[in-house]
Amino acid sequence: MVCIMADFCPIKRIDHLEFYVGNARQSAAFYESCFGFHRTAYRGLETGSRDSASYVVEQGDIRFVLTSPLGPDHYAAEFVRRHGDGVGVIALQVPDAAAAFEETTRRGAEPAMPPSDTSDEKGVLRTAAIHAYGDTLIKFVERDDYAGSFAPGFRPLPGTPAHPGVLKAIDHIVGNVELGEMEKWVRFFAETMGFTQLVHFDDKTITTEYSALMSKVMQDGTGRVKFPINEPATGKRKSQIQEYLDYYQGPGVQHIACVTDDIVKAVRRLRAWGVEFLRVPPTYYDDLERRIGKIEEPVAELAELGILADRDDEGYLLQIFTQPVQDRPTLFFEVIERHGCRGFGEGNFKSLFEAIEREQARRGNLV
Repeated sequence: MVCIMADFCPIKRIDHLEFYVGNARQSAAFYESCFGFHRTAYRGLETGSRDSASYVVEQGDIRFVLTSPLGPDHYAAEFVRRHGDGVGVIALQVPDAAAAFEETTRRGAEPAMPPSDTSDEKGVLRTAAIHAYGDTLIKFVERDDYAGSFAPGFRPLPGTPAHPGVLKAIDHIVGNVELGEMEKWVRFFAETMGFTQLVHFDDKTITTEYSALMSKVMQDGTGRVKFPINEPATGKRKSQIQEYLDYYQGPGVQHIACVTDDIVKAVRRLRAWGVEFLRVPPTYYDDLERRIGKIEEPVAELAELGILADRDDEGYLLQIFTQPVQDRPTLFFEVIERHGCRGFGEGNFKSLFEAIEREQARRGNLV
């Protein structure tokens, strides 16, 4: 049982996600051309960074940092060798980075980076970090005394975006962990960071003919930062979570859900730019409004684009999931539009997971 605790680790927002990748320049071009991000800052040899190169790309309130090592001794080199491209750092903006580090480590979090200050003519940026699941770090970022665009050591990259952005913010970040480890990480977020459990899905809720998984959603004191945690469940064949764990070689971030205010427009543009999405059978849309109630969007358009719909007591949501964004069947994205609904598309789980299993079968991994 998870206890509700005081908000001893207040969080303002998700500051950024840092991806460790094989080639940061090419990754930045991919997120610009396919997802509509805008390159805003750079750190590399030209700015004095001798061991790594990083590009900051932004869209709405979303900020990604794409970092690649320039040699085998940089910590990102081993990360990429083992995991492929993936999220290495979940950075949270906090009022006091040192206090967040002290509170979380005092409660059992393993320290990764002690509190430190970096500065330039724009001020002082304070950071610290703790270990989360797998090789993922949670980084605390304090920006109150820093007026620069991102961080000391980065050079701004003014310019015109290649595409108009269609994504607004990060809705939630999903992590996959090994069988039997979900409760450990639920306790981690509850006990060290003061998160509470929002919802629990068991292997009877998230199941198909062949596989199943279990999931619990943890959220911070404001309810704005949500971390669902998945673990595989025993089934006839390998679950999508186990496939991820096999190819990622351990726990890590499975997908990032991004909010849009017009999912039909967003998906049309993303598809035109080259993003590939999972598809569900056309029969999913038979009697859709009878199942979930009246929605504003034409069902025919949702069917054309493969967008899913679900409803809870507070409203409805629309969602769609991309194919993995690298050759390994690991990290992917979700695009979501909420109309009051606070859920995660429980009514779509079976259709979604059957679609994922079809892709697993194409890859030869549904065994």
